[in-house]
Amino acid sequence: MQNNTKSIFTLRSLMDEDARKFIIGEVQLKNILPEWIAKAGSLKLKTVLEKYLHYVEQHVQEMEGFFEAENIISLSLNNRIMHSFIEEAKEKLSACADSEVTDACLLASVQAINHFKISSYGTAAAFANALGLEKPATIFHEAEISEKQIDDRLSQLAEHEINVRAKAPIVIQR
Repeated sequence: MQNNTKSIFTLRSLMDEDARKFIIGEVQLKNILPEWIAKAGSLKLKTVLEKYLHYVEQHVQEMEGFFEAENIISLSLNNRIMHSFIEEAKEKLSACADSEVTDACLLASVQAINHFKISSYGTAAAFANALGLEKPATIFHEAEISEKQIDDRLSQLAEHEINVRAKAPIVIQR
């Protein structure tokens, strides 16, 4: 397996390498979210996922600005972690035979991605703060906050609607 990553000798180069992975991961997520929104049966889940798509698009735009400002030219071609999350979600979703269970699976899959992103953006914000880089720290921290907001919405939706319905889906006899 060939490694195309440059050597990482400083906290700054580690932060920059992570940022390269963030943007491609966000693009991967941006590309799959419309498909997942279409699969959602719950109107509330669709609404939260549409809001999440808006946040993801915002993250991509802010990261592009960060790359321009920092003169970061080369981008990663793949975010293996995001790819794995997406493939795992696709596999599970294809096995769901009930729309209520599909919604629960979809919500759980998006929330797993969301938790990964909260951790990643939080770590990048901490790196930027340690380096005294106020603007990148703000970009990463704001992305972390938006991820936490979506996480809260997903948790409430899971607890009060989606998981309750999936626990005892209505089966229509033919």
